[in-house]
Amino acid sequence: MPDTQQTTLNAALPNPRQDVQDLDKLERKLFALNYALGEILTFGPVIDPPKATPERAEAMAVLDGERQALLAAPATGALLDRLQQNEAILDVTHRAQLKILKRDRASLVNVPPELQEEFTRLTTESDDVWRRAKAADDWASFEPYLDRIVDLMVRMAQAKDPSKDPYDVWLDEYEHGTDRAFYDGFFSQVKECVVPLLADCMASRHKPSAKPVQGNFDEARQWQLARDIMDLEGVDTDALWIGKTEHPFTGGPGIGFTVIASHVYPSNLLSNVFSMLHEGGHVLYEQNVDPAYRFTSLKGGTSSGMHEAQSRFFENYVGRSRAFADPMCRLLAKHFPGQLGRMTAYQLFMAENCAEPCLIRCDADELTYPLHIIVRYEIEQLLFSGEAKAADVPGLWAEKYRQYLGLGVPNYTDGALQDTHWADGSFGYFPTYALGNAFGAQFRDAMIAQGVDFEGACASGDLAPIRTWLRDNIWHWGRAKDSDELIQAACGEPFDPSHYTRYLVEKFSSIYGL
Repeated sequence: MPDTQQTTLNAALPNPRQDVQDLDKLERKLFALNYALGEILTFGPVIDPPKATPERAEAMAVLDGERQALLAAPATGALLDRLQQNEAILDVTHRAQLKILKRDRASLVNVPPELQEEFTRLTTESDDVWRRAKAADDWASFEPYLDRIVDLMVRMAQAKDPSKDPYDVWLDEYEHGTDRAFYDGFFSQVKECVVPLLADCMASRHKPSAKPVQGNFDEARQWQLARDIMDLEGVDTDALWIGKTEHPFTGGPGIGFTVIASHVYPSNLLSNVFSMLHEGGHVLYEQNVDPAYRFTSLKGGTSSGMHEAQSRFFENYVGRSRAFADPMCRLLAKHFPGQLGRMTAYQLFMAENCAEPCLIRCDADELTYPLHIIVRYEIEQLLFSGEAKAADVPGLWAEKYRQYLGLGVPNYTDGALQDTHWADGSFGYFPTYALGNAFGAQFRDAMIAQGVDFEGACASGDLAPIRTWLRDNIWHWGRAKDSDELIQAACGEPFDPSHYTRYLVEKFSSIYGL
């Protein structure tokens, strides 16, 4: 056989080792696209002038289209199929990459590119509209965008998996393996615990007081406090940028480049404290993924539920604990000596744990918080089933806030316009906040059972033992393991919401003398 014919024949034969090299090249390209998208998505809403929105939307649509085209390309599918057939030659990391890339590809391959790009343009524009609508208490300007987003997401879900209910498709995207049946069961257990417990707390004569932290607190000092909270929490500030925004969020394109955008209110100091602890939990997760995953699809948290487990863990299980009130009290006194210098740690702990229904989810106490999530979960289902339209949302919101929290809703700004998530097209995300709470309770119990001195770490202000347990069991693995795998390995049992409900009962029964 002539040499040229032999060369052609060899080139046509499967070459598993070349496929591994091609996998690495694919990952680098995806990393670059995701890095660019992540940086624009993070900084756009924070630093762009108002007129930049259309250009930002177009840039993101093009980049998102390139990412989809690369993942959905027939050549990519063929490469992943060949690698799966030769999985025996792959190391553990490449096997995990293969699993995640196939999942990411399956999520996009059947979605028409024009729909994906339209979604990116629409949600970028709608987020800008939402910001202005919230400031002006103007539901009417945002209403048509909400209908368009839901309609587009229904069509995208039908393209992704026509055999599934559209809302179930999005629930699964945010927390793999979940659907309405899963969340219905979970929220049923939560309601059975929280609703009567809250009623008992409201009827108790032993109510904690928030008066020690009430007042007017200088904004510049609050931003200095925010940075000290990051140090106390253990965030690597050399890999962190802090900015200002209407709705707090964590972002950033890489392990070495994380971002927290937040706000401060002169009349609500604890909003700053708990926002920073919350977002710091997200950042700790992103910063502590295995560095070997830096340029791969394994970078970042494995799911929204697991990400919220980290944020809610530091906000609540650490931040609102009796032990952590000691170092936090000292920190508050440092920044506001005239106002808080005589406040005791016990007074701070009680102020942090007043169970009192409020309108704003982000400022809700630990006990009433899941009721805010249930309101949104129930409205999302109605929108995706077609039983409700955007015009119905304010009325539904008011009805459900009366039902679950006993509150009237005085305006749109403090009602259906308070969160950014729907403007971003993040339907299916809200339930993961409550799920993250429950994951966190199980992690707390597991680390204590395994010998971590949780109370001692919180009391000392040295959270290293807690961070080490979370890093080794959760953060290190990035997307390489799904939530159910992480929970089983870390806790020695599957997910069990009873850890969460038991924690709430024990904590608030003690505080309220039940």
